[in-house]
Amino acid sequence: MKKMVWLFSAVSALCVFAPAAFAQASPVGVAPATNWIAFAAAIGLGIAAAGCGVGQGKATASACEGIARNPGAGGPLRIAFILGLVFIESLTLYMFAVVLIEVFKS
Repeated sequence: MKKMVWLFSAVSALCVFAPAAFAQASPVGVAPATNWIAFAAAIGLGIAAAGCGVGQGKATASACEGIARNPGAGGPLRIAFILGLVFIESLTLYMFAVVLIEVFKS
C-alpha cells in the first residue's frame, strides 16, 4: 500500500510541475490569463462526482444486502435507499452549479 501511495504522490508531483518545466515564453505581448478558479472548481466537480459514485455504490450494496437478509423490510429500506441516493447526488449537482457559476462569471 505504501508503494502505491508513493507512486501516486510521485506521479501527482510530476503532473503538477511538468507544465512549468516545459512552458515557453510568449513571443509577443502578455499571455492571456488563465481562470484558475474555474479550473479548480472543475477539479472539485471531478472529485465530488468520484465521491458520489463510491457513495452510491456502497449505498446500493448495503440496500441490496439488507433486503436480501430481511425481504419483509424491503419497502422501508427501498424508501430510505432512494432518499439516501437523492442526498448523495445533490452534492454533485451543487458542485456542478458552482462550476457553471464560476465559468460564466468571467
